[in-house]
Amino acid sequence: MVSTSPSDERPFPRNRDPIYPDKLICFDPHSYSSGRWLRQDKSERAARYIKFDFNALCQKVLDISPGAETITNCKKLEGGFNRVFVFTLNNAKRVVARLPFALAGPAKLTTASEVATIKYLQSRTSIPIPAILDWSNNAINANNTIGSEYIIMEHATGVQLHQKWPEMAGDQRVKCIDTIYRKIKELVNLQFPAFGSLYFAKLHDFGGTYPLDKEFCIGPHCGTRYWDCSVEAAIPLLFYPDLYKRNIFVLEGDPATITGIIDWQATSIEPAFWYSDKIPDFTTPTETGKNIYAKAFEISSQFLTPILSGPRLMDESLFRPFRYSYRTWKDRAVALRHDIIETARSKDFTDHEKEYKLFEAAQILRHDLSNLLNTASDGWVPPEEWKATESAHKEIFTGMLQAVLTNQGLDKDKPVKDEETLRLI
Repeated sequence: MVSTSPSDERPFPRNRDPIYPDKLICFDPHSYSSGRWLRQDKSERAARYIKFDFNALCQKVLDISPGAETITNCKKLEGGFNRVFVFTLNNAKRVVARLPFALAGPAKLTTASEVATIKYLQSRTSIPIPAILDWSNNAINANNTIGSEYIIMEHATGVQLHQKWPEMAGDQRVKCIDTIYRKIKELVNLQFPAFGSLYFAKLHDFGGTYPLDKEFCIGPHCGTRYWDCSVEAAIPLLFYPDLYKRNIFVLEGDPATITGIIDWQATSIEPAFWYSDKIPDFTTPTETGKNIYAKAFEISSQFLTPILSGPRLMDESLFRPFRYSYRTWKDRAVALRHDIIETARSKDFTDHEKEYKLFEAAQILRHDLSNLLNTASDGWVPPEEWKATESAHKEIFTGMLQAVLTNQGLDKDKPVKDEETLRLI
């Protein structure tokens, strides 16, 4: 976590060099500005504050872009784990710079693994991934004038699939799903001797690696999950974790043709069952009772990525303790304990049942609040909706608190009985 909070921000100093016109930079490049959080807002925004030299980043973009002399436009975009700057240069080319937030993963490892993963896939598959122009996973290295980890890439060609999807005909959508999974098939067909994340063999400075060849190795997992397993469903499998329309680029005139797949951060080699229930957003039906896209996904997955089919048919209760254990950092151990109990088929766990009822009530309440207020599951709200949503949130909480206090003692089985418990949720 970063220690610098948004309240410590300094106005961004205007660059006096002719790298870009002053009028183009009308945003603060360091602070998070894409939304607010209903819970722990200050901490959430502080975790996404990046201290770095924006001028140095602009200069780096120009230095690695032959034929470009100035930046004519710059757009700031933000996701859950990265800040992205899309630069348009005076030679009409576009370049993307991605800087990870402190919560994106382990320092140095996350960026190094993402770059190695992309290079590995570019050398062994035909999956269209934008070329990496420059990168650094060491924010304090003397050669890194930017002062932050970064990856600078070519901009993906084409347009985002989610922009074209609403206007695509049914046969185009089915063809597009088939094309996507023909590309993913190349990914799934890669074989690995161990779990973990990919790295360059010569550039890592940590132990415990498993060599793949002279150029690549498998090293520490970039997330908090790692286990060994011998069942068939645990075959080490490299898969694309974010198969959403916004990360897939297609041809403007032929949206069934894939031109680019982006955002490979945190891609890792996992047991096959970890990916077996991943459902892309393009399988959602657009008409009641009509889900030909889910069927196309099912068929494409079954025939092109059969390694995922086996785990889908197995008892999910056997996998849940493995697949959700990493969430104990965030949600405590009660859910993991429940999964273990369910797996053991034991009934004599009275104290646990009380805790689990409270946990379950909290999850339902958060889900219902998220739907009522139209927020993300973690309480994220777009800036233009912040005031209205915050006001509605306070009003709903007051009503819920009144209901809890009014019904105190009437239902002893209710997990939420007082204001303190309600606030903890």
